[in-house]
Amino acid sequence: MAEQLRIGIIGCGGITHGHVQNIAGIREARVVALVDTDPQRIKDMKARHPETKDVPEFSDYREMLKSVELDATEVHTPHTLHFEQIMDSLDKGLHVLTEKPMVCKVVHAKKLIEKAEQAKKVVLVSYQRHYQGPFRYIKQVISSGQLGKVTFVSALQCQDWYRATKTLWRQKLSLSGGGQLNDSGSHLLDIILWTTGLEPAEVTAFIDNLDSEVDINSAVSVKFKGGAQGNISVVGHAPTWWEDITIWGTEGALFYRNGTLRHHVGFGKEVHELSGFPSVGNPDRNFVDAILGRAQVESPATCGLRVIQLTEAAWKSAKLGGKPVKVTT
Repeated sequence: MAEQLRIGIIGCGGITHGHVQNIAGIREARVVALVDTDPQRIKDMKARHPETKDVPEFSDYREMLKSVELDATEVHTPHTLHFEQIMDSLDKGLHVLTEKPMVCKVVHAKKLIEKAEQAKKVVLVSYQRHYQGPFRYIKQVISSGQLGKVTFVSALQCQDWYRATKTLWRQKLSLSGGGQLNDSGSHLLDIILWTTGLEPAEVTAFIDNLDSEVDINSAVSVKFKGGAQGNISVVGHAPTWWEDITIWGTEGALFYRNGTLRHHVGFGKEVHELSGFPSVGNPDRNFVDAILGRAQVESPATCGLRVIQLTEAAWKSAKLGGKPVKVTT
């Protein structure tokens, strides 16, 4: 391995700028190649991030994999492209960080995880909430037993997704693999599953695509293994961004309201209004540290698998008119 980890960037759209900025702040890593089908996006990347101005650029990621010495890739492309790009990177013996959703099919998630394990390579899904204080607090409270047994989860996410993505690839099924449930909704599903440790067993869903190829408004009910229940609402045609997550347990409840957090301890009057949580880095920092053997992967490929298991079951239920669907394991 080189003195610095050599990272090739696949996809130079808007989300990538934050990742490249993160890498620039990590002395053990550097970007050594940029890939995008649109040369203007690469030009914009080099203009905003001078440290990349002299790195080679490619329109096809396969050419980069053939011609550049790499230790890792980061995949920031439309969702349905992730699987092939991750698998090809693993075939080259590279570690991979991928944007969410990891993949758009359960079968792909399983194949990817199997290959990563065989190759002994890090695959990290860029679920940034795993590194944010409020969600780490929620996970710690639940895993420590302070909340007792989780009995019910209710979550709402809404935004002006339908109008904002109307002409973009996100509403083209061939590239997105699905709508808001598979896009920003992926963060919501992930954080519920990651913080609670719950495993979905059965899903009932009603979905409205409006006039789009993909899901816009989704009403999802979940029966978890062990008896917990959940309602998840993803509203893609809304006038504003808002997110609520409530988790009830036998010993209290957690209320996350669009960035604020309250912890009700027990069933008395003890209520903690919580703020000022420290962050613990970011996915790119964790990616580098995990490759170097200095940290565990905080958002592993198994999280991507669990999210697509729940998402795929919701899509199937909706196609069946809301009939219950068992979650593929």
